Amino acid sequence: MRICGMEEQGLVSVSREHLVFAYYVTGHGFGHATRVVEVVRHLVGAGHDVHVVTGAPNFVFTTEIQSPNLHIRKVLLDCGAVQADALTVDRLASLEKYRQTAVLPRASILATEVEWLNSIKADLVVSDVVPVACRAAADAGIRSVCVTNFSWDFIYSEYVVVAGHHHRSVVWQIAEDYSHCEFLLRLPGYCPMPAFQDVIDVPLVVRRLHKSRAEVRKELGISEDVKVLIFNFGGQPAGWILKNEWLPDGWLCLVCGASENQELPPNFVKLAKDVYTPDLIAASDCMLGKIGYGTVSEALAYKLPFVFVRRDYFNEEPFLRNMLEYHQGGVEMIRRDLLTGHWKPYLERALTLKPCYDGQINGGEIVARILQDTAIGKKYASDKLSGARRLRDAIVLGYHLQRVPGREVGVPDWYSLSEKEIGVRAKTPTADTSETQFHAESCVEDFEVLEGDAQGLSDTVAFLKSLSGLAASGDPHSPEKRQLREKAAASALFNWEDEIYVARAPGRLDVMGGIADYSGSLVLQMPIREACHVAVQRNHPSKHKLWKHAQARHLKNGHDPIPVLQIVSFGSELSNRAPTFDMDLLDLVEGDQPISYEKAKKYFSQDPSQKWAAYVAGTILVLMTELGVHFTDSISILVSSAVPEGKGVSSSASVEVATMSAIAAAHGWSIEPRKLALLCQKVENHIVGAPCGVMDQMTSACGEANKLLAMVCQPAEVKELVTIPTHIRFWGLDSGIRHSVGGTDYGSVRVGTYMGRKIIKSQASTLVSESTTNSNSLMQDGFNSDEYEGRAIELLKSEASIEYLCNLKPHRFEGIYSKDLPENTTGEEFLKKYGDHNDKVTTVDPKRSYSVKAPTRHPIYENFRVEAFKALLTAAKTDEQLSTLGELMYQCHYSYSACGLGSDGTDRLVNLVQEMQHRKSSHDGTSSLFGAKITGGGSGGSVCVIGRNCIRSSEEILEIQQRYKAATGYLPILFEGSSPGAGKFGYLKIQKRPSAKN
Repeated sequence: MRICGMEEQGLVSVSREHLVFAYYVTGHGFGHATRVVEVVRHLVGAGHDVHVVTGAPNFVFTTEIQSPNLHIRKVLLDCGAVQADALTVDRLASLEKYRQTAVLPRASILATEVEWLNSIKADLVVSDVVPVACRAAADAGIRSVCVTNFSWDFIYSEYVVVAGHHHRSVVWQIAEDYSHCEFLLRLPGYCPMPAFQDVIDVPLVVRRLHKSRAEVRKELGISEDVKVLIFNFGGQPAGWILKNEWLPDGWLCLVCGASENQELPPNFVKLAKDVYTPDLIAASDCMLGKIGYGTVSEALAYKLPFVFVRRDYFNEEPFLRNMLEYHQGGVEMIRRDLLTGHWKPYLERALTLKPCYDGQINGGEIVARILQDTAIGKKYASDKLSGARRLRDAIVLGYHLQRVPGREVGVPDWYSLSEKEIGVRAKTPTADTSETQFHAESCVEDFEVLEGDAQGLSDTVAFLKSLSGLAASGDPHSPEKRQLREKAAASALFNWEDEIYVARAPGRLDVMGGIADYSGSLVLQMPIREACHVAVQRNHPSKHKLWKHAQARHLKNGHDPIPVLQIVSFGSELSNRAPTFDMDLLDLVEGDQPISYEKAKKYFSQDPSQKWAAYVAGTILVLMTELGVHFTDSISILVSSAVPEGKGVSSSASVEVATMSAIAAAHGWSIEPRKLALLCQKVENHIVGAPCGVMDQMTSACGEANKLLAMVCQPAEVKELVTIPTHIRFWGLDSGIRHSVGGTDYGSVRVGTYMGRKIIKSQASTLVSESTTNSNSLMQDGFNSDEYEGRAIELLKSEASIEYLCNLKPHRFEGIYSKDLPENTTGEEFLKKYGDHNDKVTTVDPKRSYSVKAPTRHPIYENFRVEAFKALLTAAKTDEQLSTLGELMYQCHYSYSACGLGSDGTDRLVNLVQEMQHRKSSHDGTSSLFGAKITGGGSGGSVCVIGRNCIRSSEEILEIQQRYKAATGYLPILFEGSSPGAGKFGYLKIQKRPSAKN
């Protein structure tokens, strides 16, 4: 259809001036291009020239606009987010592609765009939402405006958390580019965007309808009694296999983006790639797809129920999802139900919805009018609330970049999500906090502790208060009508009249020992103040409150009530992680036996947004497999952790230990702490797939407040609990660089260590063999005659069968084995010469090169350092004692680096401690800080610092925090204080008080 200026109803009035617009479109998906079409349609209809700079196919624009005033320039100036699949963003690949697309060629891009803008004599630059376009406009002396509901600095802030804060310059550069924009035309469902100076809110921009519902159905030959589903995942789902039985009887599915060679069942219809989807959306009964601005806006505009599947790691989604659900237009489908075809309960539930969006949908016309007026010189007044808005947005962006522990960073409840569109009154953080505290204080007595003792732990008291708040909000008469998604799920999780069991397990600070645990070293670990709380309730399957999709699943299968597991992860740290998980407990059984750990690992890996459930649900499978227990009741679990993830303080171990402790308590089982820790290690090793040692779980289970757990990891023998001397204090400082024991660095170092053990055993065996035929050969290898007497041969034999490297003394390693160990070797070379490395939780990749000598040396010397450290803790209280303890920590830190497990951030923190130590020493002859080292699995995470227990050392720690922030832009999280392990805490058995039940 051709645009004909004033003849087209609803278009912007023709301007007295002919204007030229340069409209830049981001390379992320078709949704941006389709909304740009609606704005451009009005501008072209008003007689203006519009040059669209895009990477999208021409048909997206020319299908709707056929005019010589439309000019399409095919250039990609940003890449958006790289999709690993239809539902998962590859965060690291996204940052790398943006670097290649927009960062490295930045200078040439700016030069080219400035020249081009001048050549077309552009009157206004419009960006949706290409950062460099705003800077190019400024360099060319042209005004610019952005039209969007999100900006890339906010999206990429999530990815920087994973990639490391050295990538934060990408975020700052994008924000700086946006700051050159004159103002932002902000669309509904918006994210925090502090980079923009001024904001004008506009209605939904949606494409208009060309045909009525009846006309579309008539053309497609679909009668009104047929229910129509539109399947819309962009261009991604070409490889998916869709099956006839996935649709309810009497339904037809229209598939967008299918490949030409994709075979579809008869009740699925393949749509052309250039099909005009708004008409089809309006003619359908519901939509199934992933959330994006285009799908959400058109679903709301045309009152279409939207069954959506969560998309991982895209920060825009929570804001659009909240808007969709607020207007009663959305139903979330679990990913595994999408992939296995369990669609019916979701589709039937969608038909009961009555989407109620009543806002304007003429955003395209309004945006075009504002752009036209701006281009001819009109000045729009600044938003009077701009300063407050930017501060609020900056705080939310700061949450994403800083990751405050225990805080949901998706959509904070005090953040006004789209107040003008959904009528939600904004609340300040201060007001929200005080309100929450007041409410919690008034209802903490709702629960009676039947067994156990909170031991005065403030975080446990706070958790019990939160349960009281959830119980109150679960009341249908509660005045709180709208809740955060996870809070709503948590409030409906339990039968509040029945008993609930609560367990608590802390994270841990690795003082000494670290990665030497899997080599049998002595380790010294301190349980930290931050902990995970888990509440568990068991119910007979017939009395269990099932979530709606589980109800439908059971009705479909037609069997008697079966036990289910339902989990809510409350206060989830990752912004876009699914807060709920459920499964039938029969899924963990084959015949009358538990499924294998390998099958369980695959089961939990099929949905990345719910992979976290392996840490929780995996405890049940381990109890079934290792203890032979049977679960006949349904189980509800609420997880609330204040142990931040990726910081090297054992967030995963605290979840596992707290969960297993609470499950055991709910079933009346007594599992002693050491055994419980070993069981939890199996969860991490075999179901999660992280090759960690056992010290994390042991500390979380067996630790005590203000004591160091001294444990020999062979496999897990607690030697003693060493009281921390009153004049000594330990702190943890987070580097801001994310750490994961499931990462490749930790795993490759572990492989190299086990390679070294195998080579040493082989060398020792050779020496034993040679000694039986020619004792002179041992003389030539550095032995003296005295050494042969007595135990020389016996010592070699023990080393030939050594199980733990830490049992090899440093002098034996240096004198006999070190010189023959390779610095590095390939997996192929090692396997060819030695066979397997004999580690049950890692595998040798023949194509990889592994460091061997440094990873082998580290645990041998680390065990010696830890032994010395432990002995010194009880020595006389002197400066020499503290200096030596600090020196041992420094040596450990540099040994980590030799293994390849260091990082810029942790090195910087250790160097700051050293500077502080020597600065004070030269100033007045004394020091307050004495040493520091990287902790846990390395490659980022936190450092442990030792110092005097005095005010000045605390001041110096705070100064280090500020100096680190000044250098990196990241304020380290400070870990200080200690708390009891799960064994010492026990459990709480609680029940709602009779007075609270009424």
